[in-house]
Amino acid sequence: MKAASETQHVAVLAFPFGTHSVPLLNIIQRITSNSPQVIFSFFSTATNIAGIDASIFLNLPNVKPYNVDDGLPADYVPSGHPLERIHFFIRAMPENYRRSMELAVAERGRKITCIVTDAFLWFGAEMAEQMRAKWVPIWMAGPHSLLTHVVTDLLRQKFPCDDDACREQSLSFLLNLSSVKVKDLPEGILREIDEPFAVMIHKAGQMLPKATAVAINSYDTILHPIVNDLKSKFRMLLNIGPLALTTPQPVIPDKQGCLQWLDKQKTASVVYIGFGSVILPPPHELSALAQALEEGKFLFIWSFRGNAEKQLPEGFLKRTEEQGIVVPWAPQLDILKHESIAAFMTHCGWNSIMESIVGGVPMICRPFFGDQRLNTLMLEGEWGVAMAVENGVITKNEIKRVLESSLSGEKGKIMRSNIGSLRQSALEAVDEACGSSAQNFRTLIELVTA
Repeated sequence: MKAASETQHVAVLAFPFGTHSVPLLNIIQRITSNSPQVIFSFFSTATNIAGIDASIFLNLPNVKPYNVDDGLPADYVPSGHPLERIHFFIRAMPENYRRSMELAVAERGRKITCIVTDAFLWFGAEMAEQMRAKWVPIWMAGPHSLLTHVVTDLLRQKFPCDDDACREQSLSFLLNLSSVKVKDLPEGILREIDEPFAVMIHKAGQMLPKATAVAINSYDTILHPIVNDLKSKFRMLLNIGPLALTTPQPVIPDKQGCLQWLDKQKTASVVYIGFGSVILPPPHELSALAQALEEGKFLFIWSFRGNAEKQLPEGFLKRTEEQGIVVPWAPQLDILKHESIAAFMTHCGWNSIMESIVGGVPMICRPFFGDQRLNTLMLEGEWGVAMAVENGVITKNEIKRVLESSLSGEKGKIMRSNIGSLRQSALEAVDEACGSSAQNFRTLIELVTA
């Protein structure tokens, strides 16, 4: 009779957009290193899998990638809508994942015993029930945004409106989110609720309490009251972050020499600018940011998605070549851990926030969509580790103000002290001897592979 570990087959279902799939795969790498006899099948679109460093799969012999159809019609002609591909994928994804999983079972000769999914993929609950398998979804954002999605139905009962007066109402009945207003909630909760993405994440919020366990890229002490609230709603909640400290991180080549350039700068003198892999601020905001950097003579590294020569003011790159560098891609975590970085201008995606905490770097926030406004509220109001740009829009004078305050003002000193405390609590959480995240990760490995 085979040992239990030799009969386990774990299906890993990625959400193939944004930065969701790589952190999920990093988690799986950590689990496989402890469970060499368990086989894993990794499911995502061909495009997404092709964009993942092939060496990862070569170094993980018990992980096999499988393509999931992207849901696009055979005669598909793009309309130009930025979310169109995502919408097609979402509509078709339950059946497309199911077909690929059936292929994996047939090829590998083992039934699926555990389904690990991105938490967006709500249908994991139904599949797990049908297969008599465990379902372990991974939430890639923060506990506060997770709570809003779990209580979406309650929020819709409380706020059945969408006018200006309604948008200014606070969520005072939720003690842990009393500082949040309706207008700060992610899209899809009270607005645009019929969009495919909104329907998907609403279903996720309804299904997550059925999961064997919900794992999250956070740690127990960061928002303790909210974490406790979530624990009361789920069978098990496992804070396993920051993932930047608890999972293997991809090696990102520093082709532009960012770290070498930082080595030449003074301690806490440089602002790092990065708005993630999805969004780019509108042209007038890019221009205002560039003007503020140049006129204020701020030292900077700017990770710029797009064509900097065409999209930034004419001559900006040449005039500021002694002052900063603009690069198409940057080793963000390594940069944030460098002693020369004084502030991080960010869109406030949760992964970037966790990396900023790991680096002990205060933030300047320009949120765009999703949970980013909610994150900004927490960073600025609850933790005191960030400054938000006024009215959520980049202007030249506003950027000069927040940069001066962050880099050399009393506000900057307070933020650095506060985020230093958050960093210390993160390090304590991942301590292998007694850290909560370290223990939770061991529990996760046991749940997935036992």
